Amino acid sequence: MADRKQFAELATQLRATISVMRGMARTLPGDCQVASVGVLSVISRHGEMRIGRLAELLDIDMSVTSRHVAHLADRGWIERAPDPLDKRSRLLRLTTRGDAVLRTAQDHIAGVLADRLDGWPDEDVERFTELLARLRTDFTTA
Repeated sequence: MADRKQFAELATQLRATISVMRGMARTLPGDCQVASVGVLSVISRHGEMRIGRLAELLDIDMSVTSRHVAHLADRGWIERAPDPLDKRSRLLRLTTRGDAVLRTAQDHIAGVLADRLDGWPDEDVERFTELLARLRTDFTTA
């Protein structure tokens, strides 16, 4: 098992990934913010859902989630439809326009990563992706 010094260095490197995320966010086109891409991705991956479920999946406060939802709905990227099981609730779903925005943003981000990691061997990219997925899983199931 790694020692504390190795875990301290890992923590330092994980904090540094914030600058990587900010760098990618700065390259997104127009008014598509990285948070918007995150919300659209969750809805795309999990399908229509109530706002409470979205907040849970994003692991953010309901008030923050509500602001994100309002921002996306105002742009026509998601719609809020009545829940047939509970007319007081709304189901969030991606619109065709929102799906197009998400795909454009994902393609753009993939292009930035491909450009920046051009010198990395394919095996390193694959292994790094596996390790990040494992890290996320270990933290979400804890």
